[in-house]
Amino acid sequence: MSFFESEFVQKEMQDITHLQEKIYGSVFNFHSMTNAEKLEHVEMLEDLLNKQKILYTRLSLSDDPKAQLMKENIMKEAAMIGFPADVDLTTVFTNMNVMISNMKRTIQREG
Repeated sequence: MSFFESEFVQKEMQDITHLQEKIYGSVFNFHSMTNAEKLEHVEMLEDLLNKQKILYTRLSLSDDPKAQLMKENIMKEAAMIGFPADVDLTTVFTNMNVMISNMKRTIQREG
């Protein structure tokens, strides 16, 4: 079975897409949200990031050529937005998790 034929992978990719749509749909309203809404938004972002990190790890471990192609495309897109070509995306995910934790603490203090 190929990487993308896995029901689990398909469900995770659907979950990622759904979370991205919800987050992107409300990101421009973030400044006018209540603290509870901001916290919910940031927690969705945290959930999305964790799902993306797991998917990226699975892509990295897979021998499936389509999975490897997807990983290469992710790396190309990261380079297009300014990341160095040799960046370790696992480190990027870790740094982003720290930023999200800081955002959550700030919102909770303001609440």
